[in-house]
Amino acid sequence: MRFILLLVFLLLHSLCDAQVVTKRTATLMGCKFDFTVVGNDSLSNEINIDTVVAEVLRIENLISEWKSTSEISDVNRNAGIKPTKVSKEVFELTARAIRYSKMSQGAFDISFASIDKVWRFDGSMSELPTPELIKKSVEKIGYQNIILDSLQSTIFLKIEGMKIGFGSIGKGYAADKGKDIMVRRGVKAGIVNASGDMCVWGKQPNGRDWIIGIANPFKTDEVIKRIVIKDQAVTTSGSYQNFIMIGEKRYSHIIDPKTGYPVSELCSVTVVGPNAEIANAFSTSLMVLGKKKGLELIEKYPDYKCFMVTDGGETIYSR
Repeated sequence: MRFILLLVFLLLHSLCDAQVVTKRTATLMGCKFDFTVVGNDSLSNEINIDTVVAEVLRIENLISEWKSTSEISDVNRNAGIKPTKVSKEVFELTARAIRYSKMSQGAFDISFASIDKVWRFDGSMSELPTPELIKKSVEKIGYQNIILDSLQSTIFLKIEGMKIGFGSIGKGYAADKGKDIMVRRGVKAGIVNASGDMCVWGKQPNGRDWIIGIANPFKTDEVIKRIVIKDQAVTTSGSYQNFIMIGEKRYSHIIDPKTGYPVSELCSVTVVGPNAEIANAFSTSLMVLGKKKGLELIEKYPDYKCFMVTDGGETIYSR
């Protein structure tokens, strides 16, 4: 009898320890978010995902320049007119974005939203914009013209028509926040993937580390590199999915905010590090800076590593 009771106890204990993997896809911040949660039961996993989806929606309503009611839209409407009071969260995110702009010497620029879109990547362009149009397109870009007042918690854009946007780091920020919420709620393992900007923590139910596949920019249905991830963030920026061909030259949709011209040399940059927002800023910056200057930048920050693929197919690793 004791043996049977012990056997039943061990069986129940084993069932309680069994891990359930729940996955969900949602459209948020204008892109696809994939959630993977490892937990004790499906119901708890679904509730945890619901909580993170609500958080991402909250962030989107704060920082989306496409939503007229967001704080950032209010800042942009008042460009050249007056400072705009914002929440502490938006103020601090903007301050960090300016810091990334300085760190990259303008390769990353939060005011890139000001660009006049003279390049079209929908197949309708058959010739290049004129040099005059390209030069004019970036006239209102310049993080130096963003004035922050920490005492009043205000943001002021000095030039009328200037805009700021979080297209480059917003998804990474949301992934970081989503992971933090999950961890605080006791979720031991999972992935928040914001269209390639992801946070990964814990281990798979089989006890193994997560393995992330990096798409081959020349054959996107193939994996060019697999990375073993332990409680880190991974972000990828690339020009291989959105570009145009004029003549025999390929023009990327990623534009250098200083020159107004599409970037060249690199077609994919993946950055691994402890924070998705910062990794996001790095991957964008490195695409603009190119191989040599990009490596010089990221190697100043030993917590972050990168994997680059050039337009010629060369693969490059940071130290």
